[in-house]
Amino acid sequence: MPASAVRASEILDVFVIGGGINGCGIARDAVGRGYSVCLAEMNDLASGTSSGSTKLIHGGLRYLEHYEFRLVREALMEREVLWHNAPHIIWPMRFVLPLHKGLRPAWLIRLGLFLYDHIGGRRLLPKTRTLDMRSDPAGKPLKNAYRRAFEYSDCWVNDARFVILNARDAADRGADLRTRTKVVSASSADGIWTIRMQDLTSGAVETVQARYLVNAAGPWVDHVIAGVLGQNDVDNVRLVKGSHIVTRRISDDPRAYFFQNADGRIIFAIPYEEDFTLIGTTDQDYDGDPKDVAISGEEIDYLCAAASEYFTRPVTSDDIVWTYSGVRPLFDDGASKAQEATRDYVLKTETTGDGAPMLHVFGGKITTYRKLAEAALDKIGDTLGAGGAPWTGAATLPGGDFPADGYAAQVDALQRDHPFLEAAHARRLVRLYGTKARRLLGGAKSRADLGRHFGSDLYEAELHYLAREEWAVTGEDVLWRRTKRGLHMTVEEAAVVDAFMRGLVSASRDAARIGHEGGGRHAGTA
Repeated sequence: MPASAVRASEILDVFVIGGGINGCGIARDAVGRGYSVCLAEMNDLASGTSSGSTKLIHGGLRYLEHYEFRLVREALMEREVLWHNAPHIIWPMRFVLPLHKGLRPAWLIRLGLFLYDHIGGRRLLPKTRTLDMRSDPAGKPLKNAYRRAFEYSDCWVNDARFVILNARDAADRGADLRTRTKVVSASSADGIWTIRMQDLTSGAVETVQARYLVNAAGPWVDHVIAGVLGQNDVDNVRLVKGSHIVTRRISDDPRAYFFQNADGRIIFAIPYEEDFTLIGTTDQDYDGDPKDVAISGEEIDYLCAAASEYFTRPVTSDDIVWTYSGVRPLFDDGASKAQEATRDYVLKTETTGDGAPMLHVFGGKITTYRKLAEAALDKIGDTLGAGGAPWTGAATLPGGDFPADGYAAQVDALQRDHPFLEAAHARRLVRLYGTKARRLLGGAKSRADLGRHFGSDLYEAELHYLAREEWAVTGEDVLWRRTKRGLHMTVEEAAVVDAFMRGLVSASRDAARIGHEGGGRHAGTA
């Protein structure tokens, strides 16, 4: 459902490979500056690394130990920028860091938190404070050995929706986004790229041309360099697996926990989707195919043991309701340990013998995606000629056009105008869609107007919206990336959702085919 289609004779300004947060962020920034843009993603948007994060907008307190001061400062400065840009899917969260005897001393942690409070332009987020865990409610679920803690601020983000909203905004501004479309080859002549891409659903192959090629394929960035561009001896990234477990909610406290481990690593235990606790992450080198990444038994044992070191009630594998893993494509800086490899981004430009320019994106954090995109546009502008000025810092993402502290008011207003919505349903709709929740609901006056009920609080109206507005094709797209309703539904209910979505897409494709046969234009098919 692209906002516009590439004409066969058109030479694009920018072609982006990869529909994760970096690719969608670059596409959005570029089209907003006046460049013509097409993006191709071989799977669903956010189906790789960008939906496998710990879901934090944070400075990275532990990165201070590795002297990554530039990265930490940039990330800290982005927290409140992004919160204002998308207050429906990003919100402040307080983190409780219990002091653990024999690990990092209190003075060192406090020094790090002092820097955390003061180098990042904090304005609205509360500063660090010290807690007496014997009297503070945060100490209730923890063992008695933890008497003192520090509490500091960062933000939470719905990572997959963050990608979707960047893509939606890019498309609304004129970018052509192609999901489930694989770039087969890219070659150049006279300084112009010719890109062949295949729709993996229909099998159709299309050729487009572009002046600038951006490789933002995440864990597949080296695969693109080797397979699509045909270069040899490619070894730029270090793949690091991060895995998480989700359990039934461990604590009623709204704060998250930051736990130190004896091996020097850290994990978080974070309130998740109202009824659950998210625990992670691990850091392990990974040498398999990124599409096959999955948590191992060893990682499950590690996370359960690390959490059980702190919580009074041990966390066991029987408590787990879901697991997920992601592969971080970190730039290979030669660090000896996976957890020590830089999380900073590296942008490398290259020019073919005939003068065709390209940009490869390595590493990065979801928190700094916007700054990465600006840096990428600087390089693109150096070659193509400057487009418009940087603009994303003050631009809200779709549905985020309300004050940063206005979430509760949005929920109240949605319930007032749609009194048939239960409180939890209204909260969820505003958290996912912000002001766009009204568009999703349309003119519904009752629950029956939302159509078929699929389980939990998921109705037909939402599935139609996700297929029409957000590129959703399968049940997995809906249940595990765009809504997380999979946590609340049975296997049988999930199968019904999947069948319904595939039927929607098939009907839409048939309608498009009939329209084409009746004289509609189909652009650029080879």
